[in-house]
Amino acid sequence: MHSHTLRIALAHLAPIPADLTHNRQLVEKAITFAGSAGAHWIVTPELIIPGYTFADSIGTGWIVPQPDPWVTSVCRLAARLRMTVFLSHPEQDRRSKELYNSVFVIAPDGAIVGTHRKINTLRVGSEAWSSPGEHATPIPVQPVGNVGILICADAFSPRIAGSLKAQGANLLVSSAAWGPGLHGPNGEWERCTQDTGLPLLVCNRTGPDRTLDFTAAESVVVKNGQRLLSLSSRRSTLFVLDWNLQTQDLTTSQYQRIDL
Repeated sequence: MHSHTLRIALAHLAPIPADLTHNRQLVEKAITFAGSAGAHWIVTPELIIPGYTFADSIGTGWIVPQPDPWVTSVCRLAARLRMTVFLSHPEQDRRSKELYNSVFVIAPDGAIVGTHRKINTLRVGSEAWSSPGEHATPIPVQPVGNVGILICADAFSPRIAGSLKAQGANLLVSSAAWGPGLHGPNGEWERCTQDTGLPLLVCNRTGPDRTLDFTAAESVVVKNGQRLLSLSSRRSTLFVLDWNLQTQDLTTSQYQRIDL
């Protein structure tokens, strides 16, 4: 692999709703398999640990300030594999005690180098447990530099991606749980790239949840308002692709698919 190529794994996973143990093991498996495939980065989908609709069955008492023991173990795994992990995991703020739908960026030395809290949360229904984040700030992630993080519907508001661009982001990465249908994605990802000039990598999920079916959801790579790749699977799958750091584009339209 050339020095200007970044290998990225999109963990297009099917969590079992409210089964924290199973879903944590699934994420660990995905990270390990991504490492075996030579990936430098792995991105996980939104709310991969509890599933999308969990609060009515297991509550929110398990959501604690981070890093907790399991997230700490993921940090150790990232360090062992020398991999950057974009880990979706709910968190509780230590001071305010508010709960957030967050993505943590874990560097190859195992340090958490940044966090993004979902801004465009739904105040009713399955996301009513979470408070909206207030800011979107680029996170330094090697070897790209500043990376802007979005979580699902954050792509709906042009101001969020625009703010990340104005703050020096070079690339946008999104965790998502956004299935097709009446309220599915409808050009938001394409518009983000067109408005900002920044490429966008979206890691979506698959599989059924309690109230929604994500089986046909797509993980995508978008640039200049056009989808370069649209990827879907009925089962948990790693999509491994090569990114050209010089051209900020796919090295090739070919990708590796690893079923988990």
